[in-house]
Amino acid sequence: MKRLSQLCIVFLTVLFTSLSTESHSALPNPILYLTGTECLTINGKTFVRYHFDVDNKESYPTDMFAPAPNLPPCGNNTKASRTWVDFYDQSGKRLYGFCALSKPADLSGIWFALSEDVVPPSWIYIELNDRQTNTKYKSNLADTTL
Repeated sequence: MKRLSQLCIVFLTVLFTSLSTESHSALPNPILYLTGTECLTINGKTFVRYHFDVDNKESYPTDMFAPAPNLPPCGNNTKASRTWVDFYDQSGKRLYGFCALSKPADLSGIWFALSEDVVPPSWIYIELNDRQTNTKYKSNLADTTL
């Protein structure tokens, strides 16, 4: 009987561990797309801002974007979110990032900017970095022209 109890405990531990692992990996990669561009001038210098949205943003739980004061800060922001979002060009060069999005819907307002005299990369992607679970979700390559 004791052996049966031990086997049951082992089985349940393996079952719940695999379910927990599946819940993290069950989240899809972001589907990124360009929504538009805008020109803006800051301190006499003109930039082009490239606006993007994540088509499947509602697939991510709200708690992924909760403040995470127990994790390393983002500069002086000690309440940075659990998940950070970074833009990369097609070769993997980081372009810009967001560390304080508060909900999945905020993924509809992400962007990066380049000086107007810089040719933008043809393709970019984002990574959602869930710092609590140490899981990264990499998007598709998205075009930088409409």
